[in-house]
Amino acid sequence: MLDRRTFMEKIGWGTAGSLILPHYAFSCTSQNKKLGVCLVGLGSYSSNQLAPALQLTQHCELRGIVTGSPHKIPIWQKRYDILDKNVYNYDTMGEIANNPDIDVIYIVLPTGLHAEYAIKAANTGKNVWCEKPMAKTVAECQSIIDACDKNNVKLSIGYRMQHEPNTQTVIKWAKTQPYGKIQKVRAEVGFNIRNPGDTWRMDKELGGGLLYDVGVYSINAMRYTTGTEPLSVIGKFENTRPEVYREVPETTLFDLEFPDGIAAHGRTTGRESINILRADCENGWYQLSPFQSYNGVGGKASDGKLLNTFIENQQARQMDDDALAILEDRPVMVPGTDGMKDIAIVEAINQSAETGEKIMLS
Repeated sequence: MLDRRTFMEKIGWGTAGSLILPHYAFSCTSQNKKLGVCLVGLGSYSSNQLAPALQLTQHCELRGIVTGSPHKIPIWQKRYDILDKNVYNYDTMGEIANNPDIDVIYIVLPTGLHAEYAIKAANTGKNVWCEKPMAKTVAECQSIIDACDKNNVKLSIGYRMQHEPNTQTVIKWAKTQPYGKIQKVRAEVGFNIRNPGDTWRMDKELGGGLLYDVGVYSINAMRYTTGTEPLSVIGKFENTRPEVYREVPETTLFDLEFPDGIAAHGRTTGRESINILRADCENGWYQLSPFQSYNGVGGKASDGKLLNTFIENQQARQMDDDALAILEDRPVMVPGTDGMKDIAIVEAINQSAETGEKIMLS
C-alpha cells in the first residue's frame, strides 16, 4: 500500500514546488465580483469534477493551482488559461498570501494531508475550502478550525450533498416531519470493488478506507435526516478478502442511537453496489436512491411524492454557495464544526469495532 513517503514521491513532492443553514445558491446578489479559486492537488477529483464545475459557476472561477507534478502544469495552463504567477508547488504555497488573484484555497489532497495543508492555506489569509472527509482525527479537525479562526478566514467542508435540492428537502423534513415522527434511518453506500488496488483511499494512513471516503456521507446523512446528534454508536468490521483489503476493512457496519428513540443503521462496503438513504416514520417513509452520487440523486415517498429536482452540476452549486457566503459575509452551509462531528463518529465507530463495546458520544 502507499505510505506517506511513497505518495509524496509519486506526486513529485518538493519539486519546483447548527447542522444546516438555508440553501441560497444562485440567489440574487449585488456582488458582481467573482472569487478566485486555487486548487491544491490535481488528482482525479480536481481534474474530472472541480475544474470542469468551475467553468459553470457564477460567483467563483479557477485562477490558480498547487501541484507537485510539474508535467501537469502546461496542461492545466492551456486548458484553463492559468497565469504563470498563479502556479505554485507545495513548497511555495505560502506565497499565495501575496497574490490578490486568489481568494479561496481548496484542499483536494488525500485525507491524511488535509490538516497540514488546510492550515498552510489558512495562514496565507485566504478563505479555505477543504474536501471531505475533513481530516483523519478530531484533533486534526480542531487544528484546521483554530487556524482559520486565528487568521479570520472562512472554512467550508466539501459536502456537496447538503447543497443538492432533493437532499435539501430531506433536511427540511427533519423539522416539518410531513410523515410523522422519524423512527428509523438507513444510510448505506457500497461498490462492487473487485480489486481496489494500491490507492491512497485504501491506505490506512493517507485515506483510511471506505468509512472515511464514503462512510462520512452516510453519517452526515443520518445527522441531517434526523436533525439531531447521535447519543451512542456500535461498529463492526467485516472482511471476506483480507488479501485484498490488507489495511482497511472491506465492510463497516454501524448503528447509531439518536434522541427520541430514533435508530439509524449505516454500512460501507466494497462487496456490493448500494446507495440509499431512507427514513421510516410513523405515517410513511421517504428515501433517496442514489443519495450520494455525482448526478441522478432522487427518490420518492410512501404517498407517491417524487423527489426529482435535478441540477446541472453539484460541485458548481456547492462552490457557488460557498462563494456567496464569502461575498455576502454570511455563515457557510457546512462549517468545520460539522465536518469534525462526522470524524468524531468515525473514530467512535472504529473504537467500537475494535473493542466490541458500545461507545457513548458526548
